[in-house]
Amino acid sequence: MSRMEEHPTVINFYRSRGIDKPALKILSPLGKLDAAWLRDKCIEAGADDAGFVGIERAELAGDKDEILGHFPRTKALISIVCRMNREPIRSPARSVSNLEFHHIGDKVDEAARRIVSILEDQGIRAMNPSMGFPMEMDKFPGKTWVVSHKTAAVAAGLGHMGIHRNVIHPKFGNFILLGTVLIDAEIESESRPIDYNPCLECKLCVAACPVGAIAPDGYFNFSACYTHNYREFMGGFTSWVEGIADSKDGKDYLRKFSDAESASMWQSLSHGANYKAAYCMAVCPAGEDVIAPFLENRKQYLDDVVKPLQKKEETVYVVPGSDAETYTAKRFPNKTTKAVSNGLRPKSITNFLNSLPLIFQRDKSEGVNAAYHFTFTGEEKHQATIVIRNKSVQIDNGLVGVPDLHVTADSCAWLGFIRKEHGIIMPLLLRKIQLKGPVRLLRAFGRCFPA
Repeated sequence: MSRMEEHPTVINFYRSRGIDKPALKILSPLGKLDAAWLRDKCIEAGADDAGFVGIERAELAGDKDEILGHFPRTKALISIVCRMNREPIRSPARSVSNLEFHHIGDKVDEAARRIVSILEDQGIRAMNPSMGFPMEMDKFPGKTWVVSHKTAAVAAGLGHMGIHRNVIHPKFGNFILLGTVLIDAEIESESRPIDYNPCLECKLCVAACPVGAIAPDGYFNFSACYTHNYREFMGGFTSWVEGIADSKDGKDYLRKFSDAESASMWQSLSHGANYKAAYCMAVCPAGEDVIAPFLENRKQYLDDVVKPLQKKEETVYVVPGSDAETYTAKRFPNKTTKAVSNGLRPKSITNFLNSLPLIFQRDKSEGVNAAYHFTFTGEEKHQATIVIRNKSVQIDNGLVGVPDLHVTADSCAWLGFIRKEHGIIMPLLLRKIQLKGPVRLLRAFGRCFPA
């Protein structure tokens, strides 16, 4: 026994717990946590359902290194869901729905914290990353979250992703919020993904989305969703601050922003950021507890749930020149579009390349059939091939095939241009950016990725 273990404080600690010598208190003869016991404790802590997945599972391969970077002792993940009340989420009054989002978000965080406390009492280390916010904002606009809750939830058997990119629980539908606990222990019996997808592919989320972020074929326009629904989060907030900074005086500010917009931003700052839509979640009829009204009378369901959101008169935020701008004006003439920046300004070439699939505008790319080679020099050297063809984009590392346009650019000059810190004329004149191929293809490239 070491000197530390002979210390009276240490001895009394173990004696008070009925332990004669230091030893990890475990819950099964195999040295693993009993899944039934653990699930009971998760429910006791406030979760409505829970599942478990080991860190070595194939489904987590893409997140494993990052998870271990935050909590190197992770051996397994506990995924939990907390159910939301449905009618508040369906309400056209966004104040009602946002109250439910924030309340259940707090409940998820508190349940995860309690699970960590229970495990600590058993001598097991654990960590509970935030359900939503706060996040690691020093990494913005890159990946700011510690763990991908949706990936963990699907792997842990708590549902599957619908075409609206929300996890649909087999019982509660998509009216849930997710949490994850990282633990320094293996679990005796892991959960497995459910063998069917609860998504009905009814396309009601397509019909309700005010910016056309969800296409009938399942294509998802991240930029459209992010720019509107998250207007008062992250990039949208940055865009608003820039609007203030660029205003000459109070009158100039009032020409840019209505009193309602200013009040809404104040409310977000004071009481939690406001989601502008989340209509895809509101109208989803999937889930055993949810589906009955939809099956019993679909017309009535449309009248009660979908149409009030479609008919709501509201400001819809869109990136100028984007698919969303065209879609909203055509599909929802009762809604007012406002052109704004999405606030996503990459701070590295890696950020720039990773962001392209997220801001790609499929309809604006129609007619573009080109391969682009990018050679970045200077502080961040990188080569990449970007192919836009058949209204899709593909990005590969390195220079692949024969390009239609080859862009050679100093990385700082290119990022400054992308971040709109300066135009492209001066870098072209100074040969900081060089083009080999038709200039029209660079214009076509910009049309596919408006920001």
